[in-house]
Amino acid sequence: MGKALDGVRILDFTHVQSGPTCTQLLAWLGADVIKVERPGEGDATRGQLRDIPGVDSLYFTMLNHNKRSVTINTKKPGGMAVLDRLIATCDVMVENFAPGALDRMGITWEHIQAINPRMIVASVKGFGPGPYEDCKVYENVAQCAGGAASTTGLEDGIPMVTGAQIGDSGTGLHLALGIVAALYQRTHSGRGQKVLAPMQDAVLNLCRVKLRDQQRLERTHTLHEFPQYPDGKFGEAVPRAGNASGGGQPGSILRCKGWEADPNAYIYFITQAAVWPAICRVIGEEGWVDDDAFKTPQARLLHLKPIFRRIEQWTMTKDKYEAMEILNKYDIPCGPILSMKEIAYEPSLRETGTVVEVDHPTRGKYLTVGNPIKLSDSPTEVTRSPLLGEHTDEVLGQLGFGADEISALRADGAV
Repeated sequence: MGKALDGVRILDFTHVQSGPTCTQLLAWLGADVIKVERPGEGDATRGQLRDIPGVDSLYFTMLNHNKRSVTINTKKPGGMAVLDRLIATCDVMVENFAPGALDRMGITWEHIQAINPRMIVASVKGFGPGPYEDCKVYENVAQCAGGAASTTGLEDGIPMVTGAQIGDSGTGLHLALGIVAALYQRTHSGRGQKVLAPMQDAVLNLCRVKLRDQQRLERTHTLHEFPQYPDGKFGEAVPRAGNASGGGQPGSILRCKGWEADPNAYIYFITQAAVWPAICRVIGEEGWVDDDAFKTPQARLLHLKPIFRRIEQWTMTKDKYEAMEILNKYDIPCGPILSMKEIAYEPSLRETGTVVEVDHPTRGKYLTVGNPIKLSDSPTEVTRSPLLGEHTDEVLGQLGFGADEISALRADGAV
């Protein structure tokens, strides 16, 4: 059984994070991803946040596994000739340049379609059509413009961005789905098309429950599951809700044993209605089961703060793993706050390929995130990221360039 995307060739014109996330996922699924980089420079992240002098950074290596790297100088006629031949033989071009950059390089949609009408051109942009479509966007800008920051943080604090890269990597994942859909549609239509994933749109898609809450707030003027209820005031927009679950089952982050010294000695605890009697028994409050103030979900919404304070008195007597073991016996939804160190060395994540150790010729061994999508008939082997231009001669040979032509291109600085 081959890979899911065997036979698909991707022309990877991406850099930094959003685009490389997309193309790396496609490479993990079996596509032949050819990463185009500038001669002598390459992707800017090769040199960003370096921890070893003169070696590709973890920022680059962890976003460019399973790819081949070629260097092309598109300002040279020879470089454009190489690029045109790649366009002719690839199925998809993926790019995340600033708005209008491809057109200024002469790589317009019309130019691409004249060479290869089956080519799919997939783009990450900060914004879709509208007043901000020409603006350059980075991760935190996308989180702010997509609605995430205004609804994240403590209820009485400033807006906060999240450590999850929902703007960059989140958009890359959305774009990958769009590409696979366009490839499938091409099997019927025979034509390529443009695929656009604006970062603002992707973040908003991940914040859809907050748009849900905005409409509920406008209708009812309150949100019962938010920490502002029942004593606080609600304004016209969805407020920040701290660590409230944001859903129909109230939840909160609670301290566990050792929290004074360990910043991650916490557990997320959800007071699911179905297991409320079990929660009461575990924490030693059996009387709450039949108490009118606590026995229904609606009644408990008026007392969430004292309820969680009492549960926290119990969690503080257990470390987070002990609490998990006890609570899971009763199907009480909960989860430990895991540090990145704990995740890095968790054996089960290594066994499933979620965390992978990779060997690099100049960096040595390092950890990276593996494919989050598991296909039973297409297991993912994570291979190292390419060195700058490592596969230029190989790819040019596959495109039909002879040794003399390749030497001439190199002498001219075209590759």
